[in-house]
Amino acid sequence: MSDIDVLKPDTVTKPKTQQPKLYKVILLNDDFTPREFVVHVLKAVFRTTEDQAYRIMMTAHQKGVCVVATYTRDVAESKAKEATDMGHSNGFPLAFSTEPEE
Repeated sequence: MSDIDVLKPDTVTKPKTQQPKLYKVILLNDDFTPREFVVHVLKAVFRTTEDQAYRIMMTAHQKGVCVVATYTRDVAESKAKEATDMGHSNGFPLAFSTEPEE
């Protein structure tokens, strides 16, 4: 064994930390929940501005669905449930779902 082999430092490989997978929260359109109430829920649960909430609500109204925001899985599911429950507790069929971001 030569002196060069002895002095060569060991290489340390660091494991890459993987980013958690993100999930989309999706607003599903219905024909019964008042627009103003949808805007109220978006502002309360997702902390959107009035303008952002109105645009999200109108997109869902026109296209049937609209992505509200993306979060880690736990946060996305929690916010979707909170927003859906808010609608149901007020007698509306308001619904939010989650799906993995691609």
